[in-house]
Amino acid sequence: MNKDFLFKMLQTNSVSGGEIELQRKMLEHIKELGFLAQTDPSGNVYARLNPEKKLQFMLCGHIDEIGYRVTHIDDQGYIHVGKAGYVRFELAQGKRCIIKGKKDVPAVMGLILEKGEVKKDPQLNELYLDAGFKSREDALRLVTPGDFVTYSYTVDELENNRLAARACDNRLGAFAVIEALARAREKGASCGLAAVTTVGEETTMRGAYYAANRLKPACAIAVDVMHTSDYAGFLPERFGKIDLGGGPVLCHSSFSNEKINKGLEEAAARLKIKLQIEVACGVSGTDADKTNQSFEGIPSTTFSIPLRYMHSPSEVCSLNDVEETIEVLAEFLSHVDEEFNSDPFQE
Repeated sequence: MNKDFLFKMLQTNSVSGGEIELQRKMLEHIKELGFLAQTDPSGNVYARLNPEKKLQFMLCGHIDEIGYRVTHIDDQGYIHVGKAGYVRFELAQGKRCIIKGKKDVPAVMGLILEKGEVKKDPQLNELYLDAGFKSREDALRLVTPGDFVTYSYTVDELENNRLAARACDNRLGAFAVIEALARAREKGASCGLAAVTTVGEETTMRGAYYAANRLKPACAIAVDVMHTSDYAGFLPERFGKIDLGGGPVLCHSSFSNEKINKGLEEAAARLKIKLQIEVACGVSGTDADKTNQSFEGIPSTTFSIPLRYMHSPSEVCSLNDVEETIEVLAEFLSHVDEEFNSDPFQE
């Protein structure tokens, strides 16, 4: 596993709608790995293997993260924001952040008081950033409405090969699809494969729509992250019993293609890697929701990496889970050939 590049990804801002800085790094990385590298107008980056083959599989991992965008600067120089994705306002107050203005501008999410105490249920229109500006004119030197804002937390290595960082959702999936493609190549994969780092999943899912309709693959696997149920208050009854360090998570849902799921299960069994099960009775909240309904309908599933504290400034993952996710995907892809048929009515 190229941990150095993963850390580089985690340290690069990529708020939904502002992914190009990181995507440029992905594009260069893909070229260095020797893959055919492509882009599209939505901002997606593609790594292609055997593009001439009739049967094409698509892996996608979204590259964007939740965050904010500047909407207004008031007369006192405070910066007001709108949300880009499902941010948790109750976690915002007092957090350090970066405004991607004319330069990177450090700021603090201000404390919202109610009767002298920090308010427990702030609303979006109450959030503001304090960057030290003295007036609106002072702020406008460096900040413009539309600028992106993200938390400025660093990457920390925890015990037992675990990691704490902002935006593990979904740098981990984007990293995994490229690593899996490289390992599938080493294993002699013969079918056509595309690993796509998609944009916009947290807001519009436009990236998955662009990619699916451009490639028109036979099948698609969205590689994302999944809530663990191994900490206080997150009940296994919601999605299933999922542990950090317990292995990759396979999604069983109303849209999951059973032929793809079976192939992933068989690949994991060959490697003696345990899979955990997510049950999503409806949509999954991943790019698979969009690929499944793109073009003429693309058989899809979701394969995920366990994650604690999702959509917070300090998400926690296990690098062992990341490694096993990559290994299972590569094993599955290396055994797919032109005879693969995702039709549940065909044996």
